[in-house]
Amino acid sequence: MRMVERFHSSVTGRRGRWITLLLWLVLAVVLTATLPAVGDEEVNNAANLSASKPSEQAAAVDEREFPSDSGTPALLVLHREGGLTADDLAGLQKLTAQWEAAPLPEQVGVPPLHKLPMPALQAELSEDGSTIVTPVLFASGVEVEVLKESLVQLREDAADVLGGDPFGTSTNAADGLSARITGPVGIQVDATGLFKNADVSLLLATVLIVLIILLLIYRSPVLAFIPLIAVGFAYMVVGPILGAMAHEGWITVDSQGISIMTVLLFGAGTDYCLFLISQFRHNLGEVENKWQALMKALTGSAGAIAMSGLTVVLSLSALLFAEYGAYHRFAVPFSLSILIMAIASLTLVPALLAIFGRASFYPFVPRTPEMIAERARKKGKPIPSKKAPRGGRIGRIVVRRPWAVVLSTIVLLGVLAGFSSQMKVTFDILSSFPEDMESREGFKVIGEQFSEGSLAPVRVIVDTKGGDVLAVSERLSKLPYVAGISEPEQGQVNNQIAAMDVTLTMNPYSLEAMELIPQIREEAAAALAASSGGTAVDDRVWIGGQTAEQYDTKETGDRDTRVIIPIVIGLITLLLLVYLRSVVATAYLIGTVVLSYFAALGLGWIIIHYVLGADAMSGSIPLYAFVFLVALGEDYNIFMISSIWDKRKRMPLKQAISEGVSETGSVITSAGIILAGTFAVLASLPIQVLVHFGIVTAVGVLLDTFIVRPFLVPAITALLGRAAFWPGKHEEVQEQSTSVSTH
Repeated sequence: MRMVERFHSSVTGRRGRWITLLLWLVLAVVLTATLPAVGDEEVNNAANLSASKPSEQAAAVDEREFPSDSGTPALLVLHREGGLTADDLAGLQKLTAQWEAAPLPEQVGVPPLHKLPMPALQAELSEDGSTIVTPVLFASGVEVEVLKESLVQLREDAADVLGGDPFGTSTNAADGLSARITGPVGIQVDATGLFKNADVSLLLATVLIVLIILLLIYRSPVLAFIPLIAVGFAYMVVGPILGAMAHEGWITVDSQGISIMTVLLFGAGTDYCLFLISQFRHNLGEVENKWQALMKALTGSAGAIAMSGLTVVLSLSALLFAEYGAYHRFAVPFSLSILIMAIASLTLVPALLAIFGRASFYPFVPRTPEMIAERARKKGKPIPSKKAPRGGRIGRIVVRRPWAVVLSTIVLLGVLAGFSSQMKVTFDILSSFPEDMESREGFKVIGEQFSEGSLAPVRVIVDTKGGDVLAVSERLSKLPYVAGISEPEQGQVNNQIAAMDVTLTMNPYSLEAMELIPQIREEAAAALAASSGGTAVDDRVWIGGQTAEQYDTKETGDRDTRVIIPIVIGLITLLLLVYLRSVVATAYLIGTVVLSYFAALGLGWIIIHYVLGADAMSGSIPLYAFVFLVALGEDYNIFMISSIWDKRKRMPLKQAISEGVSETGSVITSAGIILAGTFAVLASLPIQVLVHFGIVTAVGVLLDTFIVRPFLVPAITALLGRAAFWPGKHEEVQEQSTSVSTH
C-alpha cells in the first residue's frame, strides 16, 4: 500500500505532475516522429482464411492448373436502355484489344472479345440486348491501392473509347450508355474506400460527441478537455506502436479495425478518466486540501480502474484465439489501446487534475461546507444549505424492494433477449454498401439482366483419374439452383484435373447460396465416383469461388464463437474471483452481463429489423458485441460493486448498497452515455455492418447503465445479504437505525 501511495505521490506531487505531463508529451512526440503511422501500415486485403480451408485449397489448385483463369475478376457492366448499339460493342472490342496489348497494372487476363465476330459477341448480350458483362482479371493478393489505380485507368480508357461519361450516367437513364465496375475487385475497392473515408470523419465525430456530452453533463470547459487530452495522448502513443508492430510484420492492421479502435479508445478511455474525476470532485466537497483529495481519490478508484482495464484488455485479447483473420487482427490494436489508456488514466489524468486542482470544475467548483460558508461571509451572503445527494432514491428502492426490482428487471431483459432468437444474419458484403455505390449498382444490373449468380460463379475442380468430367457437369446442371455451367477446362500441369464455373440462380453472397456449397461438393463427388467405378473421391473434388469462401467464413466464425465466448467468460470469472474473493458475487455479476448481452441483441434486432427495415445483420456482429459488451458491462459492475464492498466494512450492508448505488450513479450514468454515444457514432457511417454494430453495442451499454448496474446487481446483492460474499468473510456491522432501509 505504501508503495502505491508513493507512486501516486510521485505522479501528482509539485514537481511530479509536471514531469508526468512532460514524459507523456515527449513519448507521444518521439514515437510519432520516429515510428511509422499505423494508417500507413494498413493492409486491407489480408487473408481471413487459412490455407487449410477448402476454398483456399481450391484456389491453390486453380492457380496452379489454370493460371490464365485464376485471377480475381473486376466485372465491367455496360448497359443501355433499348439495347446496346453496334458502336457500343465495337468500342468494347477496342478496349479488350487495348488491354490485351497493354495490360492494366496487375492485370493477368481479359477475354479476347476483339477476336470474336460481331454475331458471336451479340450472343453474349442479355436477353433484351441491353447489357453485357466483361471480366477483367487481376493478380490475386494485390494491394487494394494498386487495384484502385488499375480501376481508375480502366475507367479512363473506357471513357476515351466509348465517349461521354458512362460511369456517371444513371443505369436507369432513358438514353445513354452506362458503365459500372463490380465483381470481387470492384467490391473490395469500394469496401476499402468506405472504411478509409470514414477514418477522419469518425475521429472528428467521436471527439465532438464526447466533448458535447461532457459539457452538457459537467458544464465545465476545463473538465471536458481533460479526458480528451488524456485520450489524445494515448491515441498518439498507441498509433505509432501499432504502426511499428505492423511494419515489422508482427501484426496486421486494417482500416476497419483502426476505425473501431478509435471509438473504443475515446469511449472507454473517457470512462476511466471519469471514474477518477468523480471521486476527486466528491472528495473536494469534503477535503479542503486538493492534493489530499486527489490522493484519496486515487486510493479509492485506482484498483477499480486497473481491474476494469485489465478485464477489457484480457477479454479483447481472447480474439487472438480466433482462426478468422478479421477477428484475430482486432485483438492487439483493441487490447493495447485500452492498456495504454488505463495507464494514462492512472498517471496523466491525476497529473492534469493536480495541475488544475479545483479549477478543473470551473465554474461549478466543488468546495467543503466550511469553504462555502467562508465565501458566503466574505460576500455578505447567507450561508447556503447543503443539498441532499442526488440518486439516493434509486438506492433506497433497491434495498427496500429487492424482489420487485429483480423480478421486473429480469422480465424486461428476458423479453428483450427473446427477440434475439428471431435475429437473422447475413454474410453478404454488398448489403453493407450504400445503394448508390458503383459495385452495388453494377450487381443490381447483372441480377436484373442475367442471373445474380453470374456475379461470382462457383468454381468446381475435379481430379478425374479415370472418371468422366462430363458426367459431373451433366449432374450439376440438373440441380434446380444451377442456372448454367461453363465448358470444362483441362489442367495445364495435370491433364486429369478439370474445372468448370457453376452459375447459381441466386445471389452468390446470400446465406441460401452459401448453404449449397456442401451439397454441390457431394453431388460432384457422387457423379465422379459413379463415373470412375465407385472409388472414393473425397480428396479429388475442390469447390472454390466467392460463395465457397463465404461458406468457409461462416464455418470459421461459428468455430471462433464456440471457442472465444467460453474463454472470455473464463478470464473475467478468474479476475472477479481474485478481485472480489467471492464465488457468489462473481456468478451473478457474470450472469447479469450475459443476460444483458442477449437483451442488447434482441433490442438491437428490433431497431435494425422493425425500425430500419433491414432483413438481417452481419454475421460477425454477435461475437464482436459479446466481447465488447461483456467486458465493458463488467467495467461498470466492478466500479459499483467496489464501492459497496468498501462501504460495507464501515456500515450495514443495506446502507452500503444504498450509498454505493447513489455514489457511483452519476459517474456511471455519465460514462455510459458517453460510451454509448461514441458507439452510436458508427451508425452515422455509410457502412451497414458498422451501423448495426454501433446500434447493438450502444443499446447494450445503455441497458447496463440504466438497468443492470443501478437496479439488478445491487438488488441481487441486497437479496443475498451475507451470502453475496461467500466464501469470503463479511464482517457484520450492526444496523444503527432502521432508517437506512426506509428513507
